[in-house]
Amino acid sequence: MFVIRLADLRVAINNRYPFVERQCKAYFAEGESADFAVSVSEEEILEEQKFGNFPAGYCESICLYRHICEIMPVYGVFIMHSAVIEVDGRAYAFTAKSGVGKSTHLSLWIKNIPNARVLNGDKPLYRVCGDGTIIAYGTPWNGKENWGYNGKAPLAAICFIERGETNAIRPASEEEIVARLMHQLYLRGDRASVNRQLALMDALVHAVPYYILSCTISDEAAWLSYQTMSRT
Repeated sequence: MFVIRLADLRVAINNRYPFVERQCKAYFAEGESADFAVSVSEEEILEEQKFGNFPAGYCESICLYRHICEIMPVYGVFIMHSAVIEVDGRAYAFTAKSGVGKSTHLSLWIKNIPNARVLNGDKPLYRVCGDGTIIAYGTPWNGKENWGYNGKAPLAAICFIERGETNAIRPASEEEIVARLMHQLYLRGDRASVNRQLALMDALVHAVPYYILSCTISDEAAWLSYQTMSRT
């Protein structure tokens, strides 16, 4: 068992395999007190292994984060499948369908935008604060590229990425926002947990500006999205 700090909460991890302990090293917290604890059964690990020939420790890690994300809404925190870049203390989130090129767009930001760094490349956490602002957090679960760090930043804007033959960006309507967010949020757990997640999604919808970026794989696309989103 060990304790990590996620989204300013202390989480006790009752692990069976060493993989997740190595994965979470940068998030270790001193002491044994925790806001909540998670563990995974062997049956859950075996069930996860049916989806691919993955080591048991890796599958345990996936299941543990799933349980964490089901509990986090109690504390006003939720997961959204997205990538977050931090620039000068502000966070910009990107979501896209699989294969569209979200990671490629992030790499273009890193290449072109001064002081840009990836806070989390795949599974960040978001906290809804009392004043309505949203804070984005890094987590040890940060995608196959392993892009991210243990940090946080206030969310400035969210961008939905699409492939296009030219580069163009526009504000998203509320209907577009809700429809697209529903595919990126982790709406699982018992009824109470799902209801909390939906309430947090409603807060997210109204917290920051949203954009739809139709783009090519180009430096111009990165500059266009940055210049538009950073003005918000």
